[in-house]
Amino acid sequence: MKDLKLTGSRPGAERTVIDIAGVRIGEGLVVIAGPCAVESEDQTVRTAVAVKEAGAKMLRGGAFKPRTSPYAFQGLGLKGLKILDKARRETGLPIVTEVIDTRDVSWVGEYADVLQIGARNMQNFSLLREAGKSGRPILLKRGMYSTLEEWLNCAEYILAEGNGQVILCERGIRTFETFTRNTLDLSMIPAVHSQSHLPIFVDPSHGTGILGMIEPMSLAAVAAGADGLEIEVHIDPSSALSDKDQQLRPEAFARLMRRLERQREFIEEMYAREES
Repeated sequence: MKDLKLTGSRPGAERTVIDIAGVRIGEGLVVIAGPCAVESEDQTVRTAVAVKEAGAKMLRGGAFKPRTSPYAFQGLGLKGLKILDKARRETGLPIVTEVIDTRDVSWVGEYADVLQIGARNMQNFSLLREAGKSGRPILLKRGMYSTLEEWLNCAEYILAEGNGQVILCERGIRTFETFTRNTLDLSMIPAVHSQSHLPIFVDPSHGTGILGMIEPMSLAAVAAGADGLEIEVHIDPSSALSDKDQQLRPEAFARLMRRLERQREFIEEMYAREES
């Protein structure tokens, strides 16, 4: 692809590995898990403890929530960030949270280990530049109508500011299908691997919007070579203020993590047999 001076594949070069408080993104499978939105200290900390016990390596949670309706829950803002900070101190899990405004990048970065740029802001070029200048790792979600080339060019904006710590995240695209919330495009995993050195995660929660599809699509994503998953988990999804239909209960998440581990062991054994 033309003009991908920094995000494009580099012949003979190794793939990018990003170290986030000891969590190595790009080496093995890393799972980010947590609630769609920070709603209270009890909800967030209890969920954080549960996902860590199940094997998650990082905690996600939205302090700012860009919503389709202006009347929907928009997040707790600074209070939410302080709650995430407490959850980090209690569990040791690095924090991933979304930033939606250029004016907020610097101070959100004081709380977050990773700044997430959501699908709606993928082509917010001012935000991309500001996030790049922050020096924080950036998790860049694919826009719902974006091509691979457009997505990688947005990552290019961040790298052009001197920040090479970019994690791509496929979260589903908008198609004519209405059964699922979005159409999760797992072909992007090998496509990114062929065109870029950056790690790629998959978000099966937003990608499907259906509880029963999160586990099979997670397993499929890992089989296709994803470097990680971002999964929504809530201590009590029925009471969630946003996306209650796509947040796993902790026990369901723990079961998924056990199955992912068994799958990883099977794949490693399969490749070992082929090489012997």
